[in-house]
Amino acid sequence: MLPILIVEDEPAIAELIELTLQDAGFAAVRAASGEEAADRLEGGRFDLVLLDVMLPGADGFALLEYIEPTGAPVIFLTARGSVEDRVRGLRAGAYDYIVKPFAASELVARVEGVLRHTGRYGGLLRLWDITIDPATRTVRKGPEPVELTPREYELLLALARSRGIALYREVLFERVWGLDSDVGPRTLDIHISRLRRKLGLGGRLRAVPKVGYLLQKEGDTCDFLPG
Repeated sequence: MLPILIVEDEPAIAELIELTLQDAGFAAVRAASGEEAADRLEGGRFDLVLLDVMLPGADGFALLEYIEPTGAPVIFLTARGSVEDRVRGLRAGAYDYIVKPFAASELVARVEGVLRHTGRYGGLLRLWDITIDPATRTVRKGPEPVELTPREYELLLALARSRGIALYREVLFERVWGLDSDVGPRTLDIHISRLRRKLGLGGRLRAVPKVGYLLQKEGDTCDFLPG
């Protein structure tokens, strides 16, 4: 997959978006102005542009006309919440519109939705002898299909997209069960245990003390026992 371009002039927000995308397994590049974004677009290709409406110099609506010939879909990011602004953005060619502030899980879900809708999210994920197909939500170990529950699949996908990165328990709960879920703390541990057993992951799916869980990259060594 190609990287996602973040066009946002507020450094704290841009950094938060970048970290959120990286945690979800997406590569990201930042631009703090319309001019910098134009330079980025001239110098590279992107699967998606997250575009703030209020930018120094040219606003996001003006930049959208520059992005359109590249074929990259656009999601507008803005503090404006009026119906008129949302309609203007969508009519100008944006695929989606997110009003700030927004939850990390909402951002990731909308990014995934646009990428899937535009056919840019169909790549297979491979982990050792395991193949994950996000388009069909199927998993195979070698040639054999593996039956996972929807929660097990979402948990595996979250870990697979962040290979080599320790994900906090809270992050996994949010991505798999949602912010409003009332499931108990042991629920995550049970699902991790079932994934290890069904996919033969053993110590490659590791507990990180006082943090959460990590799915190691190929070639990494196991420094501690699974929890």
